[in-house]
Amino acid sequence: MSSFILPQSHKLTKRRVIEMVATYATVENPQESFELGDLLMSYLEQLDIEYVFGIPGGSIEPLYNALARSEQRNGPRSITARHETGAAFMAEGYTRATGKIGVCCATTGPGATNLITGVSSAYENQIPMLVITAQTAISNFGKGSVQESSCTGLNTLGMFQHCTRYNTLVSHADQFEHKLVSAVMTAYQFPQGPVHLSIPIDIMRELAHTSSPNYDLAMLTQQPTLVDENATKKLGELIEQADQPIFVLGADCASAAGTILELAIQLKALIVTTPEGRGFISPHHPLYRGTIGIAGHITANNLLSDKKTDLVIAIGTKLGEGSTGGWDPTTIMSDRLVHIESDAGRLIRSPMAKLHIRGNLNSVFNQLLSSMTNSDNEQATHDYTQKWTQQLSDITHTKQQVQFNFKINNQEKCFSEATPIKPQRLMYGLTEQLPPNTLYVADSGNSMMWAIHYLHPYDRRLAGQRTNACSLLHVSVEFGSMGWAIGTSIGMALARKNQPVVCITGDGSHLMSGQEITVAVQEQLPLIYIILNDSAFGIVRHGQQLGNAEPIAFNLPVIDFSLYAQSIGANGYIINSPADLKALDFKKILAQKGPTILDVRIDREEVSPIADRIKVLHSSHEKLEL
Repeated sequence: MSSFILPQSHKLTKRRVIEMVATYATVENPQESFELGDLLMSYLEQLDIEYVFGIPGGSIEPLYNALARSEQRNGPRSITARHETGAAFMAEGYTRATGKIGVCCATTGPGATNLITGVSSAYENQIPMLVITAQTAISNFGKGSVQESSCTGLNTLGMFQHCTRYNTLVSHADQFEHKLVSAVMTAYQFPQGPVHLSIPIDIMRELAHTSSPNYDLAMLTQQPTLVDENATKKLGELIEQADQPIFVLGADCASAAGTILELAIQLKALIVTTPEGRGFISPHHPLYRGTIGIAGHITANNLLSDKKTDLVIAIGTKLGEGSTGGWDPTTIMSDRLVHIESDAGRLIRSPMAKLHIRGNLNSVFNQLLSSMTNSDNEQATHDYTQKWTQQLSDITHTKQQVQFNFKINNQEKCFSEATPIKPQRLMYGLTEQLPPNTLYVADSGNSMMWAIHYLHPYDRRLAGQRTNACSLLHVSVEFGSMGWAIGTSIGMALARKNQPVVCITGDGSHLMSGQEITVAVQEQLPLIYIILNDSAFGIVRHGQQLGNAEPIAFNLPVIDFSLYAQSIGANGYIINSPADLKALDFKKILAQKGPTILDVRIDREEVSPIADRIKVLHSSHEKLEL
């Protein structure tokens, strides 16, 4: 090995020696270089993270150098977004599909500020996410460096304070490891969400003080299985006393969904979902009665308001406006409510509840099952499950037309052969033609409204063990950023390469974030993008009509998105009619390398189920007027 000789004529600081050693090691002995970025990659490997989503830039170059070294050894690799917001959406999708923390990064200044919308989405959706942003050299703070965003400049750290669970500047190299570990652990604690490390370029270039992780981060982030045994026992008593208990499945029911459904089958208790919990249960499940809240089904709301319903058990839901019909006291927000959460902070939203339970959701329902199950119940449940599982299998294999156990608005339009194609018919046709395990991601606006009410992905299971990523339909009701689904679907497709992923978006959302589809082209992902093309911000147009507002600012130009698809190297089709949809060979489309864009010219006069949302907006206005 070559010797390293310090210049005798120059007085060196300790930091300068470290920098020179690092430079020497990188150039002549790359195996001896282990910068902070390399330590980060080691921790990501420990967590089995495959991708870092972001856009490179000058100040974040050391992190990308570490990513390059990581890729060479088949470790985590970079996915280059087209806009930093898209990078954060992709990281959210990756987490939704895997349960693992999504990682995104950006350079200083505008790179960091561009991340904020996507990070805010993860914050509102309570998605664990690790956000890394750069800073100019710490020695140059306050000097007016290009894109300076330190506390003496634009102060991006201050901006992230309001949309992260942990937010810090790494000002010294020896802070990095424990701040990284603290951040990731915080991301998984309740309430879950994004965490942010801001790292100056000169700090990121420094050698790590360890050549391997000192913490077992995978173990430290495991979720506890704690359960409030007394409260759970009390719930068991309430269930036994109830004549008509109802289960309400929310967004966080993922791993517990199978256990909840097993208990519901044993009790013959009916089930409804919030919009975010929509994808956890088969629409053909004999106990399912639809979705409550925004774009929901009247049968679900009627069931909750029925005087015979004497116990409403809401599980894993934040009880926000979108999932409660504007906090409707006649349905879910009543004294019949039992609210069960992993996150104690959510329980403050249900002061009227007769019982609050905090604990691991799967543990709560496993305890309930064990206390209520006997041999007779077990056999009856087994027979019931066998019978209906076979029926669901027959339905999904033969694509037979069936009636659901919940009421759909204007259901006849689901079978309409009219041209232009009706959105209701489109949603029904997709689940007829696509595989049962297809993952759907519905964008904000009309796309989400149509999907919640009319899109019913098949799931052959009545009960049984789920994973942290079992939902077949993903929506973002809380933050509702346009274009969210375009990036999120990419993160999901990268994580689930053997499972079809379909993104349902609008022409307005595509014009805002459609450039991210070129990432799917570059990564050769067989994603299907369905663009509801009505040459308008459809939800704005219809919202103005329903609310008697002035018709303004909703028109968009007529665009041929199939030509756009061709221009970026994707496949493109125009769908005008149900016949055009039926003619598509989805098996062939999903076998291709690269995405497909379906430019669906929908009937723009059809109004999505937004009436409840309009009522909430106007009731708020009336209260302000008073």
